[in-house]
Amino acid sequence: MNGKAYKVPVSTLVVIHDPQLNVLLLERADRPGFWQSVTGSQEPGESLEQTAAREVMEETGLDARGNLLTDWNLHQVYEIYPIWRHRYSPGTTHNTEHVFGLMVPARSPVRVSPAEHLGFLWLPVPEAAQKVFSWSNRQAIEMLPQRVPVKP
Repeated sequence: MNGKAYKVPVSTLVVIHDPQLNVLLLERADRPGFWQSVTGSQEPGESLEQTAAREVMEETGLDARGNLLTDWNLHQVYEIYPIWRHRYSPGTTHNTEHVFGLMVPARSPVRVSPAEHLGFLWLPVPEAAQKVFSWSNRQAIEMLPQRVPVKP
């Protein structure tokens, strides 16, 4: 392992949106032009909800615990892009991604982590779905209108 801790091949994808269904997208620092929702690997001993909340805080400065974080009970298994496989233990080629939604107030202040992201955008569902590079992220954004919690 060369003293390196490998990533766990289990992750969360969090579709952050406001009540009007504007979706928050982040531009990757390591891949300018690649836009995505918040995503990140689970750490040992963490629940999926804890992973989602931690990644949201690390990548945006938003507190998922103070907003409506919803487990969509949906997961996708996908092949890890070859350029990122070195982050995983040798021979690991696939990741299981669990999808969450997070509703935050409109115009919530976002603070991106400069080590991970260059900037952010809020876009309506159709535009956000077209802008992301990942098929699983696109699919999750397209599902958002059916996944928004109904207010009592």
